[in-house]
Amino acid sequence: MEPYSTALDFAAKQVRRVIETAPGFYPMYTEGGRWRHGRESWTHWCEGFFPGMMWLLWEQTKDNYWREQAERYSKPLEPRQHDRDVHDLGFIFLSTYLPWYRASGDPALQKVLITAGQTLAMRFQERGKYLRSFLASESLFIDIMMNVGIIFHAAGLLKDEKLWTIARQHCLTTRRYLVRGDGSTSHEGIFDAHTGEFVKQTTQQGYRNDSCWTRGLAWALYGFGTAYHYSRETVFLDTARHCAACYLEHSPASDAPPWDYDVPEGPERFPDTSAGAIAAAGLFNLAKVSGDPQYRQAALTLTATLATKYVASRKEGWEGVLLEGVYHKHKNLGVRESVIWGDYFFTQALVAALEEGA
Repeated sequence: MEPYSTALDFAAKQVRRVIETAPGFYPMYTEGGRWRHGRESWTHWCEGFFPGMMWLLWEQTKDNYWREQAERYSKPLEPRQHDRDVHDLGFIFLSTYLPWYRASGDPALQKVLITAGQTLAMRFQERGKYLRSFLASESLFIDIMMNVGIIFHAAGLLKDEKLWTIARQHCLTTRRYLVRGDGSTSHEGIFDAHTGEFVKQTTQQGYRNDSCWTRGLAWALYGFGTAYHYSRETVFLDTARHCAACYLEHSPASDAPPWDYDVPEGPERFPDTSAGAIAAAGLFNLAKVSGDPQYRQAALTLTATLATKYVASRKEGWEGVLLEGVYHKHKNLGVRESVIWGDYFFTQALVAALEEGA
């Protein structure tokens, strides 16, 4: 059970600390270890992760405190089901309203999930067959693979073939244009908005347009596994396996991955524990949907590495859970800090490890 249970106890302590010292605040990334700093967010995509941690803690402990706080922090997100400005509604609602619905069975919560899926589907670009990013109609992000699940979820509940087709086509387009032959991924693809023709791979957060930004690879690893979970199309499972193989081949066996594999050795090459946390949770997911034990073992090893080397328990006054996360290197936002999605997926991986009896 060690070091997983110790790290989960610390995560619970850190979440409770924020609840008590800054009620109603939704963290994003730290500055000098502090969540509250007033710096820019770039886009509003993270509000589901903090209450999502509370739902994970409640599911693990059945402590009513976590259920009460999870509901209190999830409820204000409800209007976001209609938010057409972001491509992140899966992040916001699959981590909050989905566990809430599973806990309560309240059909009103299911309706929010359905509406969020329908709203996200409005981003679909018919000519290119993809869900556009928040930046522009011609932009496709690898991150959207982590959000398309809410469209699959809504389509399944409604038996809506059009919604299902949108989700499926987005995954196929992402696979074709953002996943490379070696299993690495591009952060962004640019299309001709008028013709739908693919133009080029590029990046917003990676080292170079042709490099492999590891958080994006982790999004793909996890996201294609989820697409297979919903669709049972082996092409998506094969893609998840391909991305997992790339991650496992190029990442250190006993450390977090660098923020981009192609950054040369030197002061600019440092880890991104959030990429490691997403990959760990994604590997647990891939083990579950594929039945392949190699992914379970890789997930356990990676989660243990993060829990022993990067938990902030030795940093006096630090407010996050995982050290050495990276938000946006080029904008100098949350670089070598705690980031809330890293803390969320790390918590998810810890819970999965404990459920495995590790």
